Amino acid sequence: MLSTLIVEPGKPARLGSRDPADHLGLENRDQADEQTASLIDELSMLHNRLWAEQKRALLLVLQGMDAAGKDGTIKHVFTGVNPQGCSVVSFKAPNDEDRAHDYLWRVHHVLPRRGAIGIFNRSHYEDVVTARMIGVIDDREAERRCRQIREFEQGVVEEGTAIVKVFLHVSSAEQRQRLQERLDDPEKRWKFNKADLDVRAAWDGYQQRYDAAISATSTKHSPWYVVPSDRKWVRNVAVARLLVHALREMDPKIPPGDPGLDGITVQ
Repeated sequence: MLSTLIVEPGKPARLGSRDPADHLGLENRDQADEQTASLIDELSMLHNRLWAEQKRALLLVLQGMDAAGKDGTIKHVFTGVNPQGCSVVSFKAPNDEDRAHDYLWRVHHVLPRRGAIGIFNRSHYEDVVTARMIGVIDDREAERRCRQIREFEQGVVEEGTAIVKVFLHVSSAEQRQRLQERLDDPEKRWKFNKADLDVRAAWDGYQQRYDAAISATSTKHSPWYVVPSDRKWVRNVAVARLLVHALREMDPKIPPGDPGLDGITVQ
C-alpha cells in the first residue's frame, strides 16, 4: 500500500493522475475498519515505547483542501494514543506576532518534544500554497520557501524527529457534498466559512500549487504521501499504516529498569 502513496523524491506528484476514490486494494469498509483497529492498537503500543524512551519524536503533517478530512483523521486514527504524549497544532492565518517573525518561526517552537507525537492540522505548507494563491508571495519566493522547508525538515529529522507528510486527496465532487452537509447540519454549520467557497472556486489553482509544492519538497528524509480520501475508511487505514510504519522504522525501546529493583516484592 505504501509504495502506491509515496511521491518519490525528485519526481512530480501528479495529483491529477491519482484517484481520490481509490480503495487501495481493500475489499470493503469492514475489512478496512478491522485493519484500522489493529493498527491503532499497534500505534498505541509503539507510542508508549516512544514516550518511555524520551529520545525521539514523530510529526504528522496533514494537508488537504477544505473538508478533505484532517479533523476526522485525527479523531479516528489517534483514538488509542496516550494524550499526555500527543499534541495537535492547528495553523490558522498568521497573526500580528507571527508576521513579526519569519514564516517558520511559529512552526519551530511547536514541534513535538522528545517522546511525543505531534500533529500539524495544516502546516508551514500554507505559507507556500495559500500564500501564493492569495498573492502574498510570488513564484520566485514560493520556490525559495520550498528550498528553505527542505533544509528545515532535514534539520528536524537529523535532530531525531521523524516526519510523515500526508496530503489528503479528495475530489471536487466529494468536497462539494461534504461542504453542503456542513451547511445543512446545525451541528456542523459552525465549521463552514464563506471563504471556503472562494477557495473552492479556485480549485484548479490550488491543485496546481499543491502539486508543485509537494513535488518540490518530497525528499528522502521526509517524503510526501498522497492518501485517497473520498472514502473515509480508506483514508483512516492508510494514515494509520503510515504512522505505524514510521514508528516501526524508529523502533523505540523501553528503557531498562533500575537493577536495584530486582527481587523487590510490594507488600
